[in-house]
Amino acid sequence: MPFPKFDPVLIHLGPLAIRWYALAYIAGILLGWRYCVALIRNPRIWAPVAPPASAAQIDDLILWVTLGVIAGGRIGYILFYGRGQFDHDPMEMLRLWHGGMSFHGGMLGVILAIVVFALVNRIDMLRLGDLVAPCVPIGLFFGRLANFINGELWGRPTTLPWGIIFPSAPDALPRHPSQLYEAGLEGIVLFLILRWATHRARWLPKQGALTGLFLMFYGLFRIALETVRNPDIGMPDFPLGLTMGMILSIPMVLIGIGLVARGLRAPPPAAAPAAEQPAHQP
Repeated sequence: MPFPKFDPVLIHLGPLAIRWYALAYIAGILLGWRYCVALIRNPRIWAPVAPPASAAQIDDLILWVTLGVIAGGRIGYILFYGRGQFDHDPMEMLRLWHGGMSFHGGMLGVILAIVVFALVNRIDMLRLGDLVAPCVPIGLFFGRLANFINGELWGRPTTLPWGIIFPSAPDALPRHPSQLYEAGLEGIVLFLILRWATHRARWLPKQGALTGLFLMFYGLFRIALETVRNPDIGMPDFPLGLTMGMILSIPMVLIGIGLVARGLRAPPPAAAPAAEQPAHQP
C-alpha cells in the first residue's frame, strides 16, 4: 500500500513551522511527567517505603530529563549512526526538526541527568530511576508515531499485505512499517508490563527492579524488531547479522537482568520521610 500523505508540519504560524515531530516529544515529556507525579501521589504502590522524590522535585527533574533526551538523543545519533552524514553541512547537526535522534543516546542522556539530579538532591539514584522508568514508554510511543509520520526508519522489504511503500526508501518495494511495530511494543506493551510491575506486583519498593525491567524488555523488543527494521544507511556489515541497534541493546538486556535479580533478592530500603503525602489516591 502507498504511504499516507502526511504533512510533517501540522501548521505554519508565519515563519514558524509547528511539526508533528516536535509535538511528539512535547506530548511524551508532558504526559510522562504527569504520570510520574501520579505515581508519587499513590502511596498504596510504595508501601512500606516512601517515594524517593516529591512532586515538586519531579517538576524540577523534568527540565533535566528534557535536556538529557534532546542532547543525548542527537549526540547519540551523530556518534552511532551519523557517520559522514554531516561532513558537507555540519550545521545539520542542530536541525533536530529534520529527525535523527537515537534512543540509546537519549537514554544515556537521561541516565546522566538522573545521576546528577540525584547527587545534587541527595536522592537514591536507583530508586529515582525506578520512578522514571514506567513513564518512558509514553515518550517512546509518541516518538515512534512521529518517525512514521516523517516516513523515516522504515522496515525491510516484505510481501505481507500491510507492507508500505515509503517515498524516502531507495526503491518502490513494500516495507514493514517498523515504526508502528516499535510504537506497539516499545510503547504500549512495555508500558503495560511496567504498569503491572508498579500496581500489581508492587515492585516500586524493590530498589532497581523497575529500572532493570525496563532495560531488559526494551532491549529484547528492540533486538527482535531490528530483524524487520532496515539498517541505517551508512552502517557497516556487522558480524553474525547484528545491527547497531542490536549491539547497543544487548548490554541493556544483561544489565536489566542483573538489576531485576538484585532488586528482587534485596530487602526494600528503609522508609524515609516523604516530602509529600497526600491523603488519597487521585
